[in-house]
Parts: sequence; C-alpha cells; structure tokens
Amino acid sequence: MSQDPMFDAFTDQTQRLFEPMRKLNGLMLNNLEKLTQHQLESMKRYTQMGTERMRAAADVQNADDMRDFAARQAELMNELSRQMMEDAQAMTELSLAFRSQLESAFGEMSAMATESAGKAAESAGKTAEKAAPTAASGSKDKDKEKDSAQPARSSSQASRGKSS
Repeated sequence: MSQDPMFDAFTDQTQRLFEPMRKLNGLMLNNLEKLTQHQLESMKRYTQMGTERMRAAADVQNADDMRDFAARQAELMNELSRQMMEDAQAMTELSLAFRSQLESAFGEMSAMATESAGKAAESAGKTAEKAAPTAASGSKDKDKEKDSAQPARSSSQASRGKSS
C-alpha cells in the first residue's frame, strides 16, 4: 500500500526538522550522565575520607594518638587538595569534550540548513522560471490596457483643460 507522496514529503521534512534537536538532546543527556556520575564518585570519595577522619578522631585516647592523628590529618589534607585538583581537571576535560561535540553538532546543523536553504532557493528559482512566461504575457496584456487607456485619459484631460 503506497502512501501519499505529500504525506511522505511531510514526514521527511519533520524528521529533518527534529533530527538536530534529537542529536543535541542526546549529547546533553550523555554529558549530564557523565557529570553526574563523576560528581557522585567524588562525593563518595570525600564522604569516605571524612568518615575515616571522624573514626580516627574517635579512636584518639592519649597524647601519642593525638600526635599521630594530627600528622595523618595534614597528610589527608594534602591528599584531599590533590584529589580536588584531579576532580577539577576531570570536570574541565568533560566540559571541553562536550563543547567539541556541540560545535560538531552545530556545524552539521549549519551544513544541513545551508543545504536545505540552497534546495529551497533552487526550487523557488524553478518555480519563478515556470511562472515567468505566464507573468510576462500577463504584463503585456496590462501594458496594452494602459496604452489603450492612455489616449482616453489624454482626451479627457484635454477636454478638462479646455473647459477651465
């Protein structure tokens, strides 16, 4: 069973219209998923570090334990700083990759829009060429009407001019 060609054209145009947005939504969803996963992993690491520190603080029973706890606390602060720098770097890399993907997608959309505009212009040009002979014969008829009406106007203007 064959569908109506006009319906097929409409379906094709609709798919081409929504395809770029579908791609953008997919990119954004993938990026959001990666960012969320990274943030969850980071939060888990930081929470584990904090919980370990609280347990270690709870185990302090004398001055020697306190000295060891303080020494370990300084090491963990350095480790925390390093981990935060790594997380920031990873977020930057994810952002740059997302930017690159967006630029590529927008480049594709721009190319598709340019191609579509070119096809529309070409189609309009063909339609105009087909309509040109009809319009030309119509304008010739109008020119003939103007020429035949001109003397009538001239004579009426001439008669008005005589009466004034």
